[in-house]
Amino acid sequence: MHVCVIGAGLMGSAICYDLLHQTLADRVTLVDMNKDALCHAKEICGSDRLQTEQVDISDEKKMKEVCIGSTVMISAVPYFFNETLTRMAIECGSHFIDLGGNNDVVASQQALHDDAIDGGVTVIPDSGLAPGLVSVITRDVVDCYKDVNYVKLRVGGLPVHPQPPLNYEIVFSPNGLINEYVEDAVVLDQGKLVTKQSLTEVELISFPEPFGEMEAFVTSGGCSTLPSTYKDMIPYLDYKTIRYPGHCEKMKTFIDLGFGSTNPVVINDVSIAPRDMMIHQLNKMLPKTGDDVVLLKVLTQAKKNGELLDVEYTMIDYKDPHSTLTAMMRTTGFPVSITADLIGRKHINKSGVFCPEEIVPSQLMFEELRKRKVVIDKKEKVHE
Repeated sequence: MHVCVIGAGLMGSAICYDLLHQTLADRVTLVDMNKDALCHAKEICGSDRLQTEQVDISDEKKMKEVCIGSTVMISAVPYFFNETLTRMAIECGSHFIDLGGNNDVVASQQALHDDAIDGGVTVIPDSGLAPGLVSVITRDVVDCYKDVNYVKLRVGGLPVHPQPPLNYEIVFSPNGLINEYVEDAVVLDQGKLVTKQSLTEVELISFPEPFGEMEAFVTSGGCSTLPSTYKDMIPYLDYKTIRYPGHCEKMKTFIDLGFGSTNPVVINDVSIAPRDMMIHQLNKMLPKTGDDVVLLKVLTQAKKNGELLDVEYTMIDYKDPHSTLTAMMRTTGFPVSITADLIGRKHINKSGVFCPEEIVPSQLMFEELRKRKVVIDKKEKVHE
């Protein structure tokens, strides 16, 4: 199986690492225009089997030359490239997986469903952590239980040792982070898709020490297509981001003051977008190299064997000291590489465009994650 990974950032590096060390891939090609990023990815992967190609993603002719013949193409670049890359994959006869991040782009990809069928390829957008892994867990809820009352998705990537003022560190793109805080969220409420403002509805959520009581609040993107997929099966479904207490209030102040805006302002004859300034300051002031943790809870209430149960899926994952992969790299990248491997092993063999909850077998995903020491624990309790 030849896999072509596009984007040599943190997530692309993690995907390549897992493909090389844990899957059937006998050839992995990593594509990026940044030579330094490619060299760093090679160091992370620690394998001579990783091939690198220095190509500008906008050079469609060269991209096709590199990707043609690959079994699977994986996008680990910003979401606005994904529609073009999907079309390219279909033309190349390659299956395609991406990390997603934008519902409008996913809708454009879904419009290519018939083209993917004609090309005999599988396209799976939104395949990282959230969306991605949480989508597969939601599928597991629907597969294992009946009369589901609600599904509440809670996820956060955090520093193990928080530092003020934000108690946060850069675990993925600051631009993507701000998007989650600025854009409205879509939730499912009694069969209707409802829009909610991000950075609202703060709630408390508990984890074992050293974390204890954390906060969770509405952010955009994590639900992805779940509200549409399950609008006739689940009465209520939402997504919230987990942070250390107090983070939401501080970030909301910045957003309310306009620092998330992409509209340029002129200061002393210099034009700059407030968001660019905020990204600059976050990159400058927040740590990037400390130990991180990914906290996940999926809460649901449903029936099994006639009994009403309160069910809780929990995952706590840390940076791997041996590979140096962060928890966010592991929990975002591994579901993508596993999905590619499931395609290669024919466990996923249906042509068309599908989001993870529609096509990724949950139990196989959980089993493969356990092999990588990413453990999703599930507890059931009779509802009182």
